[in-house]
Amino acid sequence: MIPRRIGPSLALGLASAFLLGACGSSNDTGAGSTAPAAPVTSATPAASAPATATPAAGAGDASGQPATTAAVLTGSAQGLGSIVTDDKGRTLYRYDKDQPNPSKWTCSGTCTETWLPVIVPESVQASGVEKSLLGTVHRNGETQLTLAGWPLYRYVGDTAAGQTNGQGKDQEWYAVTPSGQKSTATG
Repeated sequence: MIPRRIGPSLALGLASAFLLGACGSSNDTGAGSTAPAAPVTSATPAASAPATATPAAGAGDASGQPATTAAVLTGSAQGLGSIVTDDKGRTLYRYDKDQPNPSKWTCSGTCTETWLPVIVPESVQASGVEKSLLGTVHRNGETQLTLAGWPLYRYVGDTAAGQTNGQGKDQEWYAVTPSGQKSTATG
């Protein structure tokens, strides 16, 4: 009698373990996820080039797809002084209509075709930016980077590293400084 009970019990136990393992390996957070904000880590500045990441297909073009980055760095722009850039050297901006405390984004719909939300992975490297000022806000199932509470964006009109074509647009969009303030200098 004992061998008959062991077979089905063993099969049921293995099936349960397999299903639990499969459930625990899911990375899908879903649109309604209330997962905690992504941790931010500090990087040791590289002697040469900044860290790089592979952006999602379409990121950074005029398709309205969000911009992705794995690092934020301090850079400088003529007439603006010290500003924050992504891992490709592209200027990051903040929007005056957004809110820093609590972090709240207001740029949506057609706005995101021009101003690409900066989406980050589970961790982001920082160089020249105080990591305690970095955070995230949930945006349509993704994680948007914030600096001093302000959600960050990239401007589609900046097609190369170092450009600041979005500075002062509509008197609401400004390159962000390493402290999270808007750059008010005009180039």
